[in-house]
Amino acid sequence: MSTPRFLTLPPGVRSRRIETAVGAFAALEAIPVSGVPERRPALLVPGLTGSKEDFIAVLQTLAQSGRQVVAIDMRGQFETGGPDDRSAYTCAALGNDVDVLAQVIGHGAPVHLVGHSFGGLVTREAVIDGRTRFASYTLMSSGPAAIVGPRARAGRFMISELPEQGLEHMWHTRMEPEAMAAGVSDEIVAFLRKRLFANSVTGMFAMTEEVLSAADRCDELTQVEVPTLVLYGEHDDGWPPHMQAEMAHRLDADCVVVPGAAHSPAVEAPETTAAALIRFWNAAENPLRN
Repeated sequence: MSTPRFLTLPPGVRSRRIETAVGAFAALEAIPVSGVPERRPALLVPGLTGSKEDFIAVLQTLAQSGRQVVAIDMRGQFETGGPDDRSAYTCAALGNDVDVLAQVIGHGAPVHLVGHSFGGLVTREAVIDGRTRFASYTLMSSGPAAIVGPRARAGRFMISELPEQGLEHMWHTRMEPEAMAAGVSDEIVAFLRKRLFANSVTGMFAMTEEVLSAADRCDELTQVEVPTLVLYGEHDDGWPPHMQAEMAHRLDADCVVVPGAAHSPAVEAPETTAAALIRFWNAAENPLRN
């Protein structure tokens, strides 16, 4: 579970809804405080139990590099509605949403794409399907296949308790105690509860099944010509760091390890994470990049 450190929107960041042919998506949009966006825009996609708010700490810095930056709630997440239909929450279906959103945000031109955790499994569908050309692609704290370790165990526990116990039980027995033990402020705890209960239960169940069963698609991803970055915290408790490093090697991708961060570098080390993304994006836009 990603835990935003604060919820106040910084200058240049606003809430909006993005209308597309496949529905409306809740988003946070950042633009430079002064001047106009002169570089390629970026689309940020959160993880399974996350939302657009997980990127608040990096949005202003990213936008100040001269670009529009948009973080979204995926279908069925927090403030984006979703149907009571499990097939709407497969990686392929959610990846189609990313395709459509990227085309709307970029007005047909390539955008930089970032997928965090489960969002990495979703966004790679959009990269692999070839219907949209991206300026670059970043896998943030994501992996080559199904999640492993403690977060996999948490996912299996979620699947076992959701049908019978529901969100209330999951909140009181796991999520709230974890937040309190981590010293999260009352304001953020209230937000986490609001976010959890706004999610589609069907969507959470289906997406959890997806993250626990995802196939390795690295070989397919290597066939796509797009500058790629693998970025993760040195203490990641999702996909182990060594697994993400191996994935970066297989993809012939740039690799950045964020010191001191765990599974949510944009929350835990926002300035380091934003600086790494800006360097990578600027290099990807350089026509002389090798």
